[in-house]
Amino acid sequence: MPLSPKVYTWLCGFFAALGSVTFGYDLGIIASVLPAPDFLATTGNPDATAQGLIVGCLLLGAFASNIYVGSLADYVGRRVSILAGCLVFLLGGSIQAAAQNIHYMYGGRFLAGMGIGMLAMLAPLYQAEIAHPSIRGRLTTLQQFMLGIGALIASFIGYGCFHGLTGQAQWRVPLAIQLLPAVPLAFFILLLPESPRYLAMKGRNEEALQVLARLHAHGDIHDPFVVNEHKEILAQVRIEQQETRDAWAQLFLVKSNFRRLVLGIAIQFSIQMTGVSVIQYYAPRIFESINIDTSTTLGLQSGNSVIALIGEGLCIWFIDRLGRRKPFIWGNALSGLTFVIGTILIAVFPADTGNHNASRAFVAMTWLFNLVFSSCCGPLSWAIPVEMFNSATRAKATAITSSAAWISNFMIAQVSPIAFDHVGWKYYLVFAVCGFTNALFFWAFLPETKGIPLEELDAYFETVPLFVPGSKVYVPDGKTREEELRQGKIMVPEGAETEDVYEKDKAVIEHVA
Repeated sequence: MPLSPKVYTWLCGFFAALGSVTFGYDLGIIASVLPAPDFLATTGNPDATAQGLIVGCLLLGAFASNIYVGSLADYVGRRVSILAGCLVFLLGGSIQAAAQNIHYMYGGRFLAGMGIGMLAMLAPLYQAEIAHPSIRGRLTTLQQFMLGIGALIASFIGYGCFHGLTGQAQWRVPLAIQLLPAVPLAFFILLLPESPRYLAMKGRNEEALQVLARLHAHGDIHDPFVVNEHKEILAQVRIEQQETRDAWAQLFLVKSNFRRLVLGIAIQFSIQMTGVSVIQYYAPRIFESINIDTSTTLGLQSGNSVIALIGEGLCIWFIDRLGRRKPFIWGNALSGLTFVIGTILIAVFPADTGNHNASRAFVAMTWLFNLVFSSCCGPLSWAIPVEMFNSATRAKATAITSSAAWISNFMIAQVSPIAFDHVGWKYYLVFAVCGFTNALFFWAFLPETKGIPLEELDAYFETVPLFVPGSKVYVPDGKTREEELRQGKIMVPEGAETEDVYEKDKAVIEHVA
Protein backbone atom coordinates (compact mmCIF):
# COMPACT_ATOMS: atom_id res chain seq x y z
CA MET A 1 0.00 0.00 0.00
CA PRO A 2 1.55 3.33 -1.05
CA LEU A 3 2.12 6.05 1.49
CA SER A 4 -0.49 8.78 1.66
CA PRO A 5 0.72 12.14 0.29
CA LYS A 6 0.71 13.77 3.72
CA VAL A 7 2.73 10.93 5.26
CA TYR A 8 5.24 11.13 2.39
CA THR A 9 5.54 14.90 2.78
CA TRP A 10 5.86 14.50 6.53
CA LEU A 11 8.68 11.98 6.14
CA CYS A 12 10.53 14.29 3.73
CA GLY A 13 10.25 17.13 6.25
CA PHE A 14 11.23 14.84 9.11
CA PHE A 15 14.40 13.71 7.34
CA ALA A 16 15.33 17.29 6.41
CA ALA A 17 15.05 18.18 10.10
CA LEU A 18 17.82 15.73 11.07
CA GLY A 19 20.18 18.71 11.03
CA SER A 20 18.29 20.09 14.01
CA VAL A 21 19.35 17.06 16.05
CA THR A 22 22.94 18.26 15.67
CA PHE A 23 21.78 21.76 16.65
CA GLY A 24 20.09 20.59 19.84
CA TYR A 25 22.91 18.20 20.72
CA ASP A 26 25.63 20.82 20.31
CA LEU A 27 23.70 23.35 22.38
CA GLY A 28 23.08 20.80 25.13
CA ILE A 29 26.38 18.95 25.33
CA ILE A 30 28.48 22.03 26.12
CA ALA A 31 27.02 22.18 29.66
CA SER A 32 28.63 18.82 30.49
CA VAL A 33 31.88 19.53 28.59
CA LEU A 34 32.77 22.83 30.27
CA PRO A 35 33.13 21.39 33.84
CA ALA A 36 35.25 18.36 32.73
CA PRO A 37 38.66 18.60 34.48
CA ASP A 38 40.69 17.46 31.46
CA PHE A 39 38.83 19.89 29.19
CA LEU A 40 39.67 22.75 31.55
CA ALA A 41 43.32 21.67 31.60
CA THR A 42 43.48 21.33 27.80
CA THR A 43 41.95 24.77 27.25
CA GLY A 44 44.09 26.51 29.89
CA ASN A 45 41.46 26.83 32.67
CA PRO A 46 39.40 29.51 30.89
CA ASP A 47 37.76 32.20 33.01
CA ALA A 48 34.07 33.11 32.80
CA THR A 49 34.59 35.38 29.78
CA ALA A 50 36.54 32.73 27.85
CA GLN A 51 33.95 30.06 28.70
CA GLY A 52 31.25 32.42 27.46
CA LEU A 53 33.20 32.81 24.21
CA ILE A 54 33.49 29.02 23.78
CA VAL A 55 29.70 28.85 24.00
CA GLY A 56 29.26 31.99 21.93
CA CYS A 57 31.54 31.04 19.00
CA LEU A 58 28.92 28.51 17.90
CA LEU A 59 26.38 31.32 17.77
CA LEU A 60 28.73 33.72 16.00
CA GLY A 61 29.31 31.09 13.34
CA ALA A 62 25.57 30.61 12.93
CA PHE A 63 25.16 34.37 12.60
CA ALA A 64 27.91 34.52 9.98
CA SER A 65 26.26 31.80 7.91
CA ASN A 66 23.13 33.86 7.56
CA ILE A 67 25.06 36.45 5.56
CA TYR A 68 25.23 34.11 2.58
CA VAL A 69 22.87 31.16 3.12
CA GLY A 70 19.76 32.92 1.77
CA SER A 71 21.47 33.76 -1.52
CA LEU A 72 23.02 30.27 -1.66
CA ALA A 73 19.61 28.62 -1.22
CA ASP A 74 18.16 30.70 -4.07
CA TYR A 75 21.16 29.99 -6.32
CA VAL A 76 21.83 26.25 -5.94
CA GLY A 77 18.57 25.10 -4.32
CA ARG A 78 17.43 24.05 -0.88
CA ARG A 79 18.80 20.47 -0.98
CA VAL A 80 22.33 21.31 -2.13
CA SER A 81 22.50 24.08 0.48
CA ILE A 82 21.52 21.59 3.20
CA LEU A 83 24.29 19.28 1.97
CA ALA A 84 26.78 22.16 2.19
CA GLY A 85 25.63 22.89 5.74
CA CYS A 86 26.24 19.26 6.71
CA LEU A 87 29.78 19.32 5.34
CA VAL A 88 30.68 22.55 7.14
CA PHE A 89 29.25 21.18 10.40
CA LEU A 90 31.18 17.91 10.08
CA LEU A 91 34.42 19.87 9.66
CA GLY A 92 33.71 22.06 12.70
CA GLY A 93 32.61 19.16 14.88
CA SER A 94 35.74 17.18 14.02
CA ILE A 95 37.97 20.11 15.04
CA GLN A 96 36.16 20.36 18.39
CA ALA A 97 36.54 16.67 19.15
CA ALA A 98 40.27 16.80 18.30
CA ALA A 99 40.96 20.16 20.02
CA GLN A 100 44.47 20.63 21.40
CA ASN A 101 43.89 24.04 23.03
CA ILE A 102 41.24 26.69 23.42
CA HIS A 103 41.86 28.14 19.95
CA TYR A 104 40.87 24.81 18.37
CA MET A 105 37.62 25.05 20.33
CA TYR A 106 36.99 28.60 19.17
CA GLY A 107 37.56 27.66 15.51
CA GLY A 108 35.69 24.36 15.68
CA ARG A 109 32.71 25.92 17.43
CA PHE A 110 32.62 28.73 14.88
CA LEU A 111 32.63 26.35 11.89
CA ALA A 112 30.10 24.03 13.53
CA GLY A 113 27.96 27.10 14.17
CA MET A 114 28.13 28.03 10.48
CA GLY A 115 26.85 24.57 9.58
CA ILE A 116 24.15 24.66 12.25
CA GLY A 117 23.06 28.14 11.16
CA MET A 118 22.66 26.91 7.59
CA LEU A 119 20.71 23.81 8.62
CA ALA A 120 18.53 25.66 11.13
CA MET A 121 17.47 28.18 8.48
CA LEU A 122 17.15 25.77 5.54
CA ALA A 123 15.17 22.95 7.20
CA PRO A 124 12.03 24.98 8.06
CA LEU A 125 12.34 26.85 4.74
CA TYR A 126 12.31 23.56 2.82
CA GLN A 127 9.53 22.15 5.01
CA ALA A 128 7.30 25.20 4.51
CA GLU A 129 7.74 25.06 0.74
CA ILE A 130 6.84 21.39 0.35
CA ALA A 131 4.00 21.29 2.90
CA HIS A 132 0.26 21.25 2.28
CA PRO A 133 -1.29 24.29 4.02
CA SER A 134 -3.24 22.03 6.39
CA ILE A 135 -0.04 20.48 7.86
CA ARG A 136 2.47 23.28 7.31
CA GLY A 137 2.59 24.25 10.99
CA ARG A 138 3.18 20.69 12.15
CA LEU A 139 5.90 20.17 9.57
CA THR A 140 7.82 23.37 10.31
CA THR A 141 7.67 22.82 14.08
CA LEU A 142 9.52 19.53 13.56
CA GLN A 143 12.60 21.79 13.64
CA GLN A 144 12.19 22.37 17.38
CA PHE A 145 11.07 18.78 18.05
CA MET A 146 14.24 17.40 16.48
CA LEU A 147 16.26 20.01 18.36
CA GLY A 148 14.65 18.66 21.52
CA ILE A 149 15.64 15.12 20.58
CA GLY A 150 19.23 16.32 20.14
CA ALA A 151 19.15 18.06 23.52
CA LEU A 152 17.68 14.94 25.16
CA ILE A 153 20.42 12.73 23.69
CA ALA A 154 23.04 15.28 24.78
CA SER A 155 21.74 15.35 28.36
CA PHE A 156 21.97 11.57 28.80
CA ILE A 157 25.29 11.21 26.97
CA GLY A 158 26.72 14.18 28.86
CA TYR A 159 25.59 12.71 32.19
CA GLY A 160 26.92 9.26 31.31
CA CYS A 161 30.29 10.54 30.07
CA PHE A 162 30.72 12.88 33.04
CA HIS A 163 30.28 9.95 35.46
CA GLY A 164 31.49 6.98 33.42
CA LEU A 165 34.58 8.33 31.67
CA THR A 166 37.72 10.11 32.78
CA GLY A 167 40.53 12.03 31.14
CA GLN A 168 40.23 13.14 27.53
CA ALA A 169 37.45 10.68 26.73
CA GLN A 170 35.17 12.47 29.22
CA TRP A 171 34.76 15.39 26.81
CA ARG A 172 36.10 14.22 23.42
CA VAL A 173 33.63 11.33 23.12
CA PRO A 174 30.48 13.46 23.63
CA LEU A 175 31.82 16.08 21.21
CA ALA A 176 32.52 13.41 18.58
CA ILE A 177 29.03 11.90 18.86
CA GLN A 178 27.53 15.17 17.58
CA LEU A 179 28.79 14.26 14.08
CA LEU A 180 26.54 11.22 13.71
CA PRO A 181 23.17 12.78 12.70
CA ALA A 182 24.75 14.90 9.97
CA VAL A 183 26.19 11.88 8.13
CA PRO A 184 22.93 10.28 6.87
CA LEU A 185 21.50 13.73 6.11
CA ALA A 186 24.53 14.55 3.94
CA PHE A 187 24.35 11.21 2.10
CA PHE A 188 20.62 11.14 1.38
CA ILE A 189 19.33 14.75 1.20
CA LEU A 190 19.67 14.79 -2.60
CA LEU A 191 17.23 11.86 -2.83
CA LEU A 192 14.41 14.06 -1.48
CA PRO A 193 12.31 16.15 -3.89
CA GLU A 194 13.44 19.74 -4.47
CA SER A 195 11.21 22.59 -3.33
CA PRO A 196 8.56 23.18 -6.04
CA ARG A 197 8.71 26.91 -5.35
CA TYR A 198 12.46 26.95 -5.97
CA LEU A 199 11.94 25.03 -9.24
CA ALA A 200 9.31 27.54 -10.36
CA MET A 201 11.67 30.42 -9.55
CA LYS A 202 14.23 28.80 -11.88
CA GLY A 203 11.71 28.32 -14.70
CA ARG A 204 11.54 24.53 -14.25
CA ASN A 205 7.76 24.55 -14.30
CA GLU A 206 7.15 20.95 -15.37
CA GLU A 207 9.45 19.67 -12.65
CA ALA A 208 7.59 21.84 -10.14
CA LEU A 209 4.28 20.30 -11.24
CA GLN A 210 5.64 16.76 -10.97
CA VAL A 211 7.04 17.44 -7.49
CA LEU A 212 3.72 18.91 -6.33
CA ALA A 213 1.91 15.84 -7.67
CA ARG A 214 4.39 13.55 -5.95
CA LEU A 215 4.02 15.40 -2.65
CA HIS A 216 0.26 15.86 -2.62
CA ALA A 217 -1.50 13.46 -5.01
CA HIS A 218 0.37 10.16 -5.55
CA GLY A 219 1.93 11.63 -8.69
CA ASP A 220 -1.40 12.69 -10.27
CA ILE A 221 -0.62 15.93 -12.13
CA HIS A 222 -4.34 16.45 -12.84
CA ASP A 223 -5.37 16.51 -9.17
CA PRO A 224 -7.45 19.71 -8.52
CA PHE A 225 -5.32 20.84 -5.60
CA VAL A 226 -2.06 20.21 -7.48
CA VAL A 227 -3.29 22.08 -10.56
CA ASN A 228 -4.48 25.07 -8.52
CA GLU A 229 -1.36 25.17 -6.38
CA HIS A 230 0.88 24.96 -9.45
CA LYS A 231 -0.98 27.78 -11.18
CA GLU A 232 -0.82 29.95 -8.07
CA ILE A 233 2.91 29.34 -7.58
CA LEU A 234 3.64 30.22 -11.24
CA ALA A 235 1.44 33.32 -11.05
CA GLN A 236 3.14 34.46 -7.87
CA VAL A 237 6.59 33.90 -9.35
CA ARG A 238 5.63 35.94 -12.44
CA ILE A 239 4.38 38.79 -10.26
CA GLU A 240 7.57 38.72 -8.20
CA GLN A 241 9.73 38.77 -11.33
CA GLN A 242 7.76 41.69 -12.79
CA GLU A 243 7.49 43.77 -9.64
CA THR A 244 10.98 43.36 -8.30
CA ARG A 245 14.42 42.63 -9.70
CA ASP A 246 16.09 42.77 -6.31
CA ALA A 247 14.69 40.71 -3.46
CA TRP A 248 16.92 42.50 -0.95
CA ALA A 249 15.49 45.87 -1.94
CA GLN A 250 11.98 44.44 -1.90
CA LEU A 251 12.42 43.36 1.70
CA PHE A 252 13.23 46.86 2.89
CA LEU A 253 11.29 49.07 0.47
CA VAL A 254 7.94 47.28 0.28
CA LYS A 255 5.97 48.26 3.35
CA SER A 256 4.27 44.90 4.02
CA ASN A 257 7.56 43.04 3.52
CA PHE A 258 9.42 45.32 5.92
CA ARG A 259 6.64 44.85 8.47
CA ARG A 260 7.05 41.08 8.22
CA LEU A 261 10.82 41.37 8.46
CA VAL A 262 10.56 43.42 11.67
CA LEU A 263 8.09 40.90 13.09
CA GLY A 264 10.39 37.98 12.25
CA ILE A 265 13.39 39.70 13.86
CA ALA A 266 11.30 40.57 16.92
CA ILE A 267 10.12 36.96 17.23
CA GLN A 268 13.63 35.54 17.14
CA PHE A 269 15.10 38.19 19.45
CA SER A 270 12.24 37.79 21.92
CA ILE A 271 12.94 34.07 22.27
CA GLN A 272 16.30 34.75 23.88
CA MET A 273 14.70 37.24 26.24
CA THR A 274 12.56 34.46 27.71
CA GLY A 275 15.73 33.15 29.42
CA VAL A 276 15.84 29.77 27.69
CA SER A 277 19.52 29.95 26.77
CA VAL A 278 20.55 30.99 30.28
CA ILE A 279 19.04 27.76 31.66
CA GLN A 280 20.42 25.69 28.78
CA TYR A 281 24.01 26.92 28.91
CA TYR A 282 24.51 27.69 32.58
CA ALA A 283 22.30 25.21 34.44
CA PRO A 284 25.20 23.93 36.64
CA ARG A 285 25.97 27.47 37.78
CA ILE A 286 22.31 28.35 38.33
CA PHE A 287 21.59 25.23 40.36
CA GLU A 288 24.82 25.65 42.31
CA SER A 289 23.31 28.86 43.70
CA ILE A 290 20.62 26.71 45.36
CA ASN A 291 23.06 24.07 46.67
CA ILE A 292 22.69 21.52 43.84
CA ASP A 293 26.01 20.09 42.61
CA THR A 294 27.06 19.62 38.96
CA SER A 295 26.42 15.87 38.95
CA THR A 296 22.83 16.26 40.20
CA THR A 297 22.28 19.19 37.84
CA LEU A 298 23.21 17.10 34.79
CA GLY A 299 20.74 14.46 35.95
CA LEU A 300 18.01 17.08 36.39
CA GLN A 301 18.77 18.42 32.91
CA SER A 302 18.08 14.97 31.49
CA GLY A 303 14.61 15.12 33.02
CA ASN A 304 14.24 18.66 31.73
CA SER A 305 15.03 17.45 28.21
CA VAL A 306 12.29 14.82 28.43
CA ILE A 307 9.83 17.53 29.47
CA ALA A 308 10.96 19.71 26.55
CA LEU A 309 10.34 16.87 24.11
CA ILE A 310 6.84 16.38 25.50
CA GLY A 311 6.17 20.10 25.02
CA GLU A 312 7.47 20.04 21.46
CA GLY A 313 5.25 17.05 20.69
CA LEU A 314 2.26 18.96 22.06
CA CYS A 315 3.10 21.89 19.78
CA ILE A 316 3.17 19.64 16.71
CA TRP A 317 -0.26 18.32 17.74
CA PHE A 318 -2.00 21.66 18.32
CA ILE A 319 -0.34 24.17 15.98
CA ASP A 320 -2.64 23.51 13.02
CA ARG A 321 -5.64 23.33 15.35
CA LEU A 322 -5.12 26.38 17.58
CA GLY A 323 -2.98 28.46 15.22
CA ARG A 324 0.18 30.42 15.97
CA ARG A 325 -0.87 33.72 17.54
CA LYS A 326 -2.62 32.71 20.79
CA PRO A 327 -0.20 29.95 21.86
CA PHE A 328 2.77 32.25 21.20
CA ILE A 329 1.27 35.08 23.27
CA TRP A 330 0.23 32.86 26.19
CA GLY A 331 3.53 30.99 26.08
CA ASN A 332 5.52 34.18 26.56
CA ALA A 333 3.30 35.35 29.40
CA LEU A 334 3.51 32.02 31.25
CA SER A 335 7.28 31.88 30.73
CA GLY A 336 7.54 35.27 32.41
CA LEU A 337 5.40 34.03 35.29
CA THR A 338 7.68 31.04 35.95
CA PHE A 339 10.67 33.41 36.16
CA VAL A 340 8.77 35.66 38.57
CA ILE A 341 8.16 32.73 40.91
CA GLY A 342 11.69 31.36 40.48
CA THR A 343 13.23 34.76 41.21
CA ILE A 344 11.19 35.15 44.39
CA LEU A 345 12.30 31.69 45.56
CA ILE A 346 16.01 32.44 45.06
CA ALA A 347 15.71 35.92 46.60
CA VAL A 348 13.84 34.77 49.71
CA PHE A 349 15.63 31.41 50.17
CA PRO A 350 19.29 31.80 49.08
CA ALA A 351 21.68 28.85 49.20
CA ASP A 352 22.92 29.56 52.74
CA THR A 353 19.42 29.05 54.20
CA GLY A 354 19.57 25.35 53.30
CA ASN A 355 15.86 25.26 52.44
CA HIS A 356 15.53 22.10 50.32
CA ASN A 357 11.84 22.67 49.61
CA ALA A 358 12.67 26.02 48.04
CA SER A 359 15.35 24.34 45.91
CA ARG A 360 12.87 21.72 44.72
CA ALA A 361 10.31 24.43 43.93
CA PHE A 362 12.90 26.32 41.90
CA VAL A 363 13.74 23.20 39.90
CA ALA A 364 10.02 22.66 39.33
CA MET A 365 9.74 26.20 37.96
CA THR A 366 12.56 25.57 35.48
CA TRP A 367 10.80 22.40 34.35
CA LEU A 368 7.46 24.21 34.01
CA PHE A 369 9.20 26.97 32.07
CA ASN A 370 10.69 24.39 29.72
CA LEU A 371 7.31 22.75 29.13
CA VAL A 372 5.67 26.08 28.31
CA PHE A 373 8.57 27.29 26.16
CA SER A 374 8.84 24.04 24.23
CA SER A 375 5.12 23.80 23.52
CA CYS A 376 4.40 27.44 22.71
CA CYS A 377 7.47 29.58 22.01
CA GLY A 378 10.49 27.70 20.69
CA PRO A 379 8.89 25.79 17.79
CA LEU A 380 6.78 28.76 16.69
CA SER A 381 9.81 31.06 16.58
CA TRP A 382 11.02 29.04 13.57
CA ALA A 383 7.62 28.19 12.06
CA ILE A 384 6.16 31.70 11.88
CA PRO A 385 8.99 33.58 10.07
CA VAL A 386 9.40 31.02 7.26
CA GLU A 387 5.72 31.16 6.32
CA MET A 388 5.33 34.95 6.25
CA PHE A 389 7.23 35.75 3.03
CA ASN A 390 6.80 35.14 -0.69
CA SER A 391 9.07 32.89 -2.76
CA ALA A 392 11.33 35.72 -3.96
CA THR A 393 12.15 36.95 -0.46
CA ARG A 394 11.62 33.90 1.77
CA ALA A 395 15.18 32.55 1.82
CA LYS A 396 16.79 35.97 2.28
CA ALA A 397 14.24 37.13 4.85
CA THR A 398 14.59 33.92 6.84
CA ALA A 399 18.36 34.39 6.83
CA ILE A 400 17.93 37.85 8.36
CA THR A 401 15.40 36.73 10.98
CA SER A 402 17.56 33.74 11.89
CA SER A 403 20.57 36.02 12.31
CA ALA A 404 18.59 37.86 15.00
CA ALA A 405 18.28 34.56 16.87
CA TRP A 406 22.00 33.91 16.72
CA ILE A 407 23.22 37.39 17.66
CA SER A 408 20.78 37.66 20.59
CA ASN A 409 21.76 34.15 21.67
CA PHE A 410 25.42 35.18 21.56
CA MET A 411 24.64 38.26 23.63
CA ILE A 412 23.01 36.13 26.33
CA ALA A 413 25.91 33.65 26.30
CA GLN A 414 28.44 36.45 26.83
CA VAL A 415 26.52 38.58 29.30
CA SER A 416 25.22 35.82 31.59
CA PRO A 417 28.48 34.77 33.35
CA ILE A 418 29.29 38.42 34.06
CA ALA A 419 25.73 39.10 35.27
CA PHE A 420 25.85 36.10 37.62
CA ASP A 421 29.11 37.44 39.10
CA HIS A 422 27.86 41.00 39.62
CA VAL A 423 24.10 40.93 40.29
CA GLY A 424 23.31 37.29 41.06
CA TRP A 425 19.62 36.42 41.25
CA LYS A 426 18.57 39.94 40.17
CA TYR A 427 19.60 38.95 36.63
CA TYR A 428 16.48 36.74 36.44
CA LEU A 429 14.28 39.84 36.73
CA VAL A 430 15.20 40.69 33.13
CA PHE A 431 13.52 37.53 31.87
CA ALA A 432 10.60 37.83 34.26
CA VAL A 433 9.78 41.24 32.79
CA CYS A 434 10.54 40.35 29.17
CA GLY A 435 8.14 37.40 29.14
CA PHE A 436 5.24 39.78 29.76
CA THR A 437 6.47 42.53 27.43
CA ASN A 438 6.92 39.92 24.68
CA ALA A 439 3.35 38.75 25.17
CA LEU A 440 2.01 42.32 25.03
CA PHE A 441 3.98 43.16 21.88
CA PHE A 442 2.83 40.10 19.94
CA TRP A 443 -0.76 40.49 21.15
CA ALA A 444 -0.71 43.91 19.52
CA PHE A 445 1.22 43.23 16.30
CA LEU A 446 1.36 39.52 15.35
CA PRO A 447 -1.34 38.36 12.88
CA GLU A 448 -2.53 34.76 12.63
CA THR A 449 -1.10 32.86 9.62
CA LYS A 450 -2.66 29.45 10.22
CA GLY A 451 -3.81 27.69 7.04
CA ILE A 452 -3.16 30.55 4.63
CA PRO A 453 -1.47 29.35 1.39
CA LEU A 454 2.01 30.84 1.04
CA GLU A 455 1.08 32.57 -2.21
CA GLU A 456 -1.76 34.49 -0.49
CA LEU A 457 0.31 35.92 2.34
CA ASP A 458 1.35 39.03 0.39
CA ALA A 459 -2.29 40.01 -0.03
CA TYR A 460 -3.02 39.15 3.58
CA PHE A 461 -0.29 41.35 5.06
CA GLU A 462 -1.25 44.21 2.77
CA THR A 463 -4.77 44.04 4.18
CA VAL A 464 -4.48 43.10 7.85
CA PRO A 465 -4.09 46.21 10.06
CA LEU A 466 -0.88 46.96 11.95
CA PHE A 467 -2.74 46.74 15.27
CA VAL A 468 -4.09 43.20 15.04
CA PRO A 469 -6.65 42.75 17.87
CA GLY A 470 -10.17 42.95 16.47
CA SER A 471 -9.17 42.43 12.83
CA LYS A 472 -11.03 39.97 10.58
CA VAL A 473 -10.09 36.33 10.35
CA TYR A 474 -8.59 35.34 7.02
CA VAL A 475 -9.14 31.58 6.89
CA PRO A 476 -11.91 29.98 8.99
CA ASP A 477 -12.93 26.34 9.10
CA GLY A 478 -13.68 24.94 5.64
CA LYS A 479 -17.34 24.28 6.45
CA THR A 480 -18.06 27.98 6.90
CA ARG A 481 -15.80 29.26 4.14
CA GLU A 482 -18.47 29.97 1.51
CA GLU A 483 -20.76 31.76 3.94
CA GLU A 484 -17.90 33.83 5.34
CA LEU A 485 -16.78 34.80 1.84
CA ARG A 486 -20.28 35.81 0.80
CA GLN A 487 -20.76 37.93 3.92
CA GLY A 488 -17.43 39.69 3.45
CA LYS A 489 -15.97 38.42 6.70
CA ILE A 490 -12.88 37.12 4.93
CA MET A 491 -10.36 39.38 3.26
CA VAL A 492 -10.08 38.73 -0.48
CA PRO A 493 -6.93 39.83 -2.34
CA GLU A 494 -7.47 43.06 -4.23
CA GLY A 495 -8.52 42.43 -7.82
CA ALA A 496 -9.72 38.86 -7.17
CA GLU A 497 -13.31 37.78 -7.54
CA THR A 498 -14.95 36.14 -4.53
CA GLU A 499 -16.05 33.25 -6.75
CA ASP A 500 -12.49 32.69 -7.94
CA VAL A 501 -11.21 32.55 -4.38
CA TYR A 502 -13.98 30.15 -3.40
CA GLU A 503 -13.25 27.84 -6.34
CA LYS A 504 -9.69 27.44 -5.09
CA ASP A 505 -10.98 26.86 -1.56
CA LYS A 506 -13.25 24.08 -2.79
CA ALA A 507 -10.27 22.32 -4.32
CA VAL A 508 -8.36 22.64 -1.05
CA ILE A 509 -11.32 21.45 1.05
CA GLU A 510 -11.94 18.48 -1.26
CA HIS A 511 -8.26 17.55 -1.13
CA VAL A 512 -8.11 17.74 2.67
CA ALA A 513 -11.33 15.73 2.97
